[in-house]
Amino acid sequence: MISYEEQFTKLGYSFGEAQAPGPMMDAVVIDGETAYASGQVPFEGKTLRGVGKVPSQVSLSEASECAALCALNVLRAVRHAVGSLDRIERVLRITGYVNADPTFTEAHLVINGASQLVMNVFGSAGRHARTALGLAQLPLGVCVEVEMILKLKSK
Repeated sequence: MISYEEQFTKLGYSFGEAQAPGPMMDAVVIDGETAYASGQVPFEGKTLRGVGKVPSQVSLSEASECAALCALNVLRAVRHAVGSLDRIERVLRITGYVNADPTFTEAHLVINGASQLVMNVFGSAGRHARTALGLAQLPLGVCVEVEMILKLKSK
């Protein structure tokens, strides 16, 4: 069986740099065998993608790609905190926030990008509970933010 680390790179993703945590919070908090990952926005390196409201300024498909990028950034932060994606036993929950126009009702379709990415990396261990919310605004004006709760393997 291929490891999660190998699957991650096989899918063409790079570990790169994890985004630095904010001055008043940690990117990942570990409590026992549970990792709580703070929300990540769609930074690609130092470039912020997907600024604006969905769907008037950012298309549904672009927002979904940005949700996948957010999930990728969450996994980078978790890997940085625990040392390896192979420490992850299961993705428990994803919460996705969409910077939505007032009449937009398809936040769940945007967050499918994040869900698909984790299922591609973790297979059945990537199935998770999920909430997708449309909000009036997000930090930095981004179209999407994603956070996760993950179960870690016992040491």
